Amino acid sequence: MTQLVWFRNDLRVADNPALTAACKGAEHVRACFILTPGQWQEHNWSPARVQFVIAHTNALSGELARLGIPLAFIQAERFEDSIRKLESHCAEHGIKTLHFNEEYGVNERKRDKAIKHRFDDLNIRVCKYRDQTVAPVGEILTQQNEPYSVFTPFSRRWRSWIDETHPGLFPAPKARGNSVQPEKIDTIPEAFRNAPKPLVPTGEDAAHDQLERFLQERGGNYKAERDFPAIEGTSQLSPYLANGVLSGRQCLLAAKQAQGMGGNQEGLVTWINEIAWRDFYINILYHYPRISMHRAFKPETEALAWNHPGGNFDAWKTGNTGVPIVDAAMRQLNHTGWMHNRLRMITAMYLTKNLFIDWRLGEAYFMSRLADGFLASNNGGWQWSASTGTDAAPYFRIFNPVTQSERFDPNGEFIRQWIPELAKLDNKRIHDPGAKSGVIPKGYPRQIVDLKESRKEAIARFQALKN
Repeated sequence: MTQLVWFRNDLRVADNPALTAACKGAEHVRACFILTPGQWQEHNWSPARVQFVIAHTNALSGELARLGIPLAFIQAERFEDSIRKLESHCAEHGIKTLHFNEEYGVNERKRDKAIKHRFDDLNIRVCKYRDQTVAPVGEILTQQNEPYSVFTPFSRRWRSWIDETHPGLFPAPKARGNSVQPEKIDTIPEAFRNAPKPLVPTGEDAAHDQLERFLQERGGNYKAERDFPAIEGTSQLSPYLANGVLSGRQCLLAAKQAQGMGGNQEGLVTWINEIAWRDFYINILYHYPRISMHRAFKPETEALAWNHPGGNFDAWKTGNTGVPIVDAAMRQLNHTGWMHNRLRMITAMYLTKNLFIDWRLGEAYFMSRLADGFLASNNGGWQWSASTGTDAAPYFRIFNPVTQSERFDPNGEFIRQWIPELAKLDNKRIHDPGAKSGVIPKGYPRQIVDLKESRKEAIARFQALKN
């Protein structure tokens, strides 16, 4: 009896519950990956992410081939096409059981429900597994058996669950006879060919090397250094996590092992808290499907009258707002397919509070550029910044981007790296070159909105919701 593993957002051999289950006692195991470029475009996948996924799926194909498991690449256009293609693949290879790890976007869940109904009719068994989070999605609930909508109590219960349960890793399968010749994707879909160079090395081993190196070299200082974009203080593991090359469980257990070896516990505790944030946002996506349908978590904020995007949105996208830290961050995003997390908050809050442009436009633009674009985390971060989401920043607490710049890039190193027009300014002026009618270097714009006045206007619009 042949078992089929459908790889999606879980591009790894180790700690993969669907793969482990399929290989347990089965004589024949096959695998597949379905390319859906039309769906990727609808979901605003970036060229950087698509190329990352294809490179890592090719690497996965090689790893599985060494274990004697062939990985087939199935070409479809959209999710509805993939159902028919998957059915044909199962018929061709005599598949009697399909295994996959769940995804939680609304379109993904509709696809999987349709596949379950269709395969039930075909007498093909469908086995689903909860993989994306440390604690299985839906496991962390209040005493009233309701989902949490605030992070802090969620994280307390999450840590208690870990202490009580001691989650482990799913074992990687052993070789199943002779190796096979791996398939490979040779052609990037046309819409995704223009991408920045890869942000991180390709492959599961490379991901683990980077995780180990981060924990050994920078994990202890994570709390102190993570907010400074000119310092290499973050893990930069997000592309691996977003696409399932690493699992949250693997990251958590590696961090706990590092804690056991001593060092700065505070930094590691802070990093583990980021894993909890990831789990929290995935649970929000699961329990509140509306957030993957372009709707605010807080329904009352749907009444906000956002400004027409126009030229201000174009200036934000291209890094020409006249606010150096915002512009440097946007240029980093456009050039590399990645942005430092502190800067994601600063740029998102500037767009939604100072320019008062709909958070959904910013969310979509980030997804269209990020190599680590992940719906749950990206949506959660944008709605936090826009004060429309769970556990959101209070609408009256608005980052001043100049103050943020002075605090987290005090010597202007990050700004100089991405805005050479300002490189000769001193460490004070570089954060706000037009202050006090200062002369702005040639080629750099003045601020497109007044920060103080736009902040007042944003607060007034939020207050109007209460009236």
